[in-house]
Amino acid sequence: MPTRITREFIEAIPKTDLHVHLDGSLRLNTLIELAQNGRIELPSFTPEGLRELVFKERYADLGEYLTGFAYTCAVLRGKEALERVTFELAEDNLAEGVRYLEVRFAPQLLAHNDLTLEETIQAVTDGLERAKCAHNASEAVRSGADLPFECGVIICAMRRFNKAMGLHYHQLLTALESAPKRDIYAMASLEMARVAVGLRDRVGLPIVGFDLAGEEAGYPAGYHREAYRFAHSHFLKKTVHAGEAYGPESIFQAITECHSNRIGHGTFIFASEMVQDASVESPETYTEQLVEYIASQRITLEVCLTSSLQTTPSIASVAEHPLGHMLEHALSVSICTDNRLVSNTTVTDELALVSTHLPVTPHQFRNLILAGFKGSFYPGSCTAKRDFVRQVIRRYDALAEKMLGEDNGEAPDQKA
Repeated sequence: MPTRITREFIEAIPKTDLHVHLDGSLRLNTLIELAQNGRIELPSFTPEGLRELVFKERYADLGEYLTGFAYTCAVLRGKEALERVTFELAEDNLAEGVRYLEVRFAPQLLAHNDLTLEETIQAVTDGLERAKCAHNASEAVRSGADLPFECGVIICAMRRFNKAMGLHYHQLLTALESAPKRDIYAMASLEMARVAVGLRDRVGLPIVGFDLAGEEAGYPAGYHREAYRFAHSHFLKKTVHAGEAYGPESIFQAITECHSNRIGHGTFIFASEMVQDASVESPETYTEQLVEYIASQRITLEVCLTSSLQTTPSIASVAEHPLGHMLEHALSVSICTDNRLVSNTTVTDELALVSTHLPVTPHQFRNLILAGFKGSFYPGSCTAKRDFVRQVIRRYDALAEKMLGEDNGEAPDQKA
């Protein structure tokens, strides 16, 4: 009988979240409190009411899924709120055993006349650093009984935006009203890449990556190639939301035009029927070669099961999600939450979905966990990252042997 990956084991092991949006991951009570303090109207001022009206178990479509972000962004347009929410997000992750966290957000959604782009980023990094320092100063970490907590920030640009999405965007679109929209989108993302690199290099903030989020179909990542070129030339690691609502071509563009080190979601990576480029003679061969390239180059896919089920009607269950095929093709996959509040989930919940609904072996499950640490945009040196990964492997394997009776049978030097 195959070994069962229990929830108790999942709760105990060290975990990562490489794809979690700050504005989709507030505590409900904090959202309510910040809205009341800021006199921001919500559909309900009780957690139960918001769960019923806004943050649901299931959504009709992506539009309904995104409704809640209008409320979360509204309460985050202040330094204190940003630092508090980030600190609480880190606390929640620490409480469930996450020991590496990358928080992503779009500063241009939150900036206004009294809050600069730089200040939004500083507030978020301050919240993360406060949580990190508290955990790493604990007796458990100092004695070696627990792992240290490492973390970083990913700065998001948006594929498209409108005037209603924040004052910064409103002012930009107003000032450049006669310019083509795609040029304005490109200009905004380049500005964001420059700010991210500047704060990392001049101030030393733990900015570890650059991302492109938002509506995928009709707004190709190639519009933003200059921003990614800038990030690439300044050694800032890169991820792109791709293959989430569009086919393999979107992932191809993220890799070839944006130099992406990781892919956000990648849900339709195998969907050769979605290839639209008439110059592609065989969509099946094109897709097979793309998958093989991603596998061989260890380009990690940031898979978010619950949010995919909530926003992609064609995927009716976890068993129908392409994660199983990803594992069969030896792709590097890390399981992430996307939005803890909007999707009502945790890292533990997402991993439990995998163990419950997919026939994963203990070896495959171990690879899923380690892919998050190995594929991370770790803020320290390569040597420090390797040391950290080794600590994680030792902890994971000890827990597997104790709780599952599993011995990986690998020599120590093979485990990193």
